Amino acid sequence: MSLKARFTEHPATVGETYGEHFVTASGFSWSLFKAAFCCAVHAVLPFAFEKTGSECITGLYDRMVTNRSRLEAAKTESSGETAVV
Repeated sequence: MSLKARFTEHPATVGETYGEHFVTASGFSWSLFKAAFCCAVHAVLPFAFEKTGSECITGLYDRMVTNRSRLEAAKTESSGETAVV
């Protein structure tokens, strides 16, 4: 496998270029860092960040599902199939 393919194969499977995938994955990384930080503080100070960590994770999950649904809809639309929801 060529070096270029190693950088572009996975992003292409999710409908992104390398740059788009970099930005998306970096955003997820930042959100996970924020969630981890809030959970660590909450462990020491139970009154702080009571819902922040779980809200971050829920938001990330929603972004993943929304993006996956959008990609699947685009694939279905381009193939002429009817989407089943």
